[in-house]
This record gives sequence, structure tokens and C-alpha cells, in this order.
Amino acid sequence: MSCPSSNSIRYNGSHCTCAVGYLLNQTTDTCVLFTADSTISTDSGISTNVLSFFPETIFSFDSIKKFTQSQAVFLEATLVFLLSWLFFCFFLRFMKLGNDGRSIWFRLRWWISRLDVCFSTRHWLDDQKVVKKRKTELGGTFSIASWILFIGLFAALLYQIITKRTIEVHNVRATNAPDLASFNNDMEFNITTISSMSCSNLRDLATLVTGNPGFIDFRVAPLSTFGNYSCQNTSRGPMITLRCNNCQPIQDNLYISWQFIDLPNNPAAAVGFQFNLSTRSHANKKHVSFVSGTLKNGSTFDDRPVTFRGNVTNILKFSLFPRIYRNLHGLKHIQPLFHDFVPGSFFRDTSQLQTSLESSNDGILNATLYVNFLSAYIVEIDNRNIMGPVSFLADLGGLYCICIGIFFYLLVQCEFRIKKLRNEDSVLRKIRNRRKAQDHWDKLRKYVMYTWGCKALNESEKKGSGCIGFNIQSVHRNGSSHKQRQQEMDTISFNRKLSLPNKKTAVQECSHTVGGVRSFTHGTSLNPVESSSHSAVEPN
Repeated sequence: MSCPSSNSIRYNGSHCTCAVGYLLNQTTDTCVLFTADSTISTDSGISTNVLSFFPETIFSFDSIKKFTQSQAVFLEATLVFLLSWLFFCFFLRFMKLGNDGRSIWFRLRWWISRLDVCFSTRHWLDDQKVVKKRKTELGGTFSIASWILFIGLFAALLYQIITKRTIEVHNVRATNAPDLASFNNDMEFNITTISSMSCSNLRDLATLVTGNPGFIDFRVAPLSTFGNYSCQNTSRGPMITLRCNNCQPIQDNLYISWQFIDLPNNPAAAVGFQFNLSTRSHANKKHVSFVSGTLKNGSTFDDRPVTFRGNVTNILKFSLFPRIYRNLHGLKHIQPLFHDFVPGSFFRDTSQLQTSLESSNDGILNATLYVNFLSAYIVEIDNRNIMGPVSFLADLGGLYCICIGIFFYLLVQCEFRIKKLRNEDSVLRKIRNRRKAQDHWDKLRKYVMYTWGCKALNESEKKGSGCIGFNIQSVHRNGSSHKQRQQEMDTISFNRKLSLPNKKTAVQECSHTVGGVRSFTHGTSLNPVESSSHSAVEPN
């Protein structure tokens, strides 16, 4: 009769078991190679990295740290925004300003110059001249660039404060019996023997050994004096559970041993061990410390698979370290630590395992839990702040000075080497002043026209006279148009006395409209909608 799996071996004629390093999958009734991560995980369970002056419920700093991971994210984002802003301003300088000051490019460049909030009184000036405030496009570009750099560096500084504003200080001191008696902790030990066995193979789990064998402090006691113990069948094998509530482990060394024996068609063999030890204060159950991991072929040997079986015991060594957390109102906590794994009898060759399975002397698997309570010293833990308000303000002021200094140096170099940049503010102001003057002049013409009539404007026209900018034409009584050459550009003569008509006559004159309006621009180029227009009146 053959075995059901290709990775199984036969012993004693009719019995089958898995080969070295293989584990029986009861669902598919096949032997699979046992693979697991042998990394030992340790977590103190003590939260000390949250800022005390911010509510944790409002600001989730753990999610911020997981999202950012490092300060490089803030620095990279700052560099992207900075280069984008400089490229945008560099692109705008190649756009034409125009003469009317109404183009979108002029408006963008004008508003950039208004953003010159850092260097408006620190531009290039000739000697022996009074310092005056002047806002330029280059100054606005560098002002915003300096603020982008400052905000990015400020965000990186805040990240550093959140993650590294405190350091953990450990102070070790000697202890005596009253100090150890105050450590009342709840402990739980879970040891799983990874195998195809069950709790039916378990034997001799009832004895607790304390002290050192051969010395005067050596004692043997029932395991029930330490705490509750049980065995539970899991998908990976039998799990031994030891619980101690409000226990005081004053003894330096604890030994708890058990063994598994052969049963028909269920030999005592394992491919590894899995453990999970957790402790918490009996008074304050909020903080939990644990250590967990898996012990297999790669834990102590090379990567070749092994099977544990035989008389020599497998020892799992753990240490318990008493700690007092001064930063958590004097919390007294026992930290579990994984110390070592001493393997017992094991096999790497299939033939050797087959021989062991057929021998009655090797039909056993021994395991021992060794706990060493480090009672000679107590570690006192406290947090010290390395980033006070004075140092924070000093770092913040240093970042601001660096950002302003970098771009101030670039501004001075640009205006020193390019003379055209020294007077670029006057170019923008002249264009804008010309546009504002034209807008004010158009408002004045409209006011005079509506108040005293069209004849009060004293304008010289190329073709006829009319009300300007309202799509109307003045129709004269004789029906002919006046053709005069304009001597001065759009000015009202206030030097000679005008006989102004009354409002009724002016309204009647300007109310007669015919046809359309043919407008043209005189002098500077104006917007047909917002500027004055000269109309030519065609006879009826």
C-alpha cells in the first residue's frame, strides 16, 4: 500500500508520514513544504510619539507619518512648485506688453510686480540717491519664490518636530525585593508546535521548576501555582497556553517542560515552533507589550528543511525586563524579550527520519519554556524634549533669512548685470498711467457732453462733429458736415469764453441720429469700446 503523497515516507510497513520539513495539509491530504518568515516581532505597546499639546483626535499624526514617510516628500513638492512658478514668470517676460495696457499679458505682469512684498525698497539704486519704494516684476517673482521656499522648509521643520521632537532616556538602577513586588502584571504565553500532532500527543505539562538546578534556590512546584494552562488544537498544531493574572515573577528563572509522544499513524514530530508572549499592567490594561515569531529551519541552521524529533529537548529562552515609564504616570510594565532558541534532536535526511520513526526510543518530542526574569535592575524610561520654543523660533528665523537671502542675491546680480531691469518698473507704470488718464479723459468728455451738449467740447474733426462714443451723429440744421483739421489732440479750450447752450437745446441737438458711426483712433491707439471715437456725419 503506497502513501498518498509524493512527499511522504513509509515506516513500519503500513504507516505514512511527511518527509523532512513537510507538513500534512489535512484538507487536501497532501504534504506541503513548511515555509514561514522567521523574523522576530517586538512591540512595546507604549505610545510616546504623539505631541502632548495637540489633541490626538483632531490631528492624526500617525496617518501623516505613513503618508509622507520622510522629509523628502516636502522638499520635492517645494522644488516642483518653485520651478513651476519661475518658469511661469520667465514665460510671461517674452509676452508683449502693448501700448494700451489692456492685454491679458500686461495685467499678469502688472500683478506680479504688485506681489513684490519683500524687495520693494531693496532694488538697484545709483549712488547719492534717496531710497524709494519701487515694485518690479523681477522683485515680485523672487518675492513669491522666497515664500514658496520658506513654506516648504517650514513644513519639513514641522514634520521633524512631530516625529523627532523628543528622545527616550533610559536610566538603569539596582533593585530590591519591594521594588519587584510592585510589578503586578498579567502575562500570557502561547507556544504552538507546528506539526500534524494534536493535544492527544501531549504529556507531562503540570510541573513548574524555579531557581537553578543544583543550587540551593532550586524548587519544584505544580504549574497551577503559576497560573492557568491549557492545550488547544489549531490548524498548525497543538498550542500550549499559560496565563498568569496579577502575578509577581520574583523568581529569577522559570522552567516549564512538556513532551509529545507517538500515537498510531500520528508520530511525535514537528517542523517548527511559533510563539507569542504578551504582558500588560494589571492596573492599567491600556498598554500591551508582546513578542512573537516563528522558529524553523532558517532560524538557527541553514535554509535546509528539518524535522524536530528525539529525546534532546528544544529550549525556547525568553527574558522579562521590568520597566518604569515616568512619562506615563509611573507605569510599571514588564517587557517580554526573545533571547534564544536551543534546538534539540532534529533530522535533515529522509532516511534518518525513517529510522527514527521505526525506533521506539525516539518516539518523543520534548520542549521547554525557559523564562529569565532580569530582577537585578530596573529601567526607568522618560522623554526629554529636544525642541523647545526658543530653538524652534531660532530655526524658523534661520529658514526665513536663508530664503530671503538667496533670492535677494539673485535680484542684485540680475539688476547689476542687466541695466534694463533697473528701470523696468517705470515702463509698466507709464503704460498703466496712460491707460488710466485715457479712461478719466473719456469720463470727462461724457460728463461735459451730457451736461452742456456736444458744441461745448470744442473739438476739431476730420469729418463732421458729433457726440463721441455713443453711436450717434449730430445732425446740423443746414444738413452739411463741418470739416476742420484738429490743431491739438482732444483738448478742451478753457481760455476763451464759450456761450454754452441750455440743457434743453443740448439734448435736442444730440438727440438727432442718423445711420451708423464711422470711428477712428486719433493719437494713441484706444479701445473702440472704452475710448473716444471720432464720427463722420453723412448728409441725409
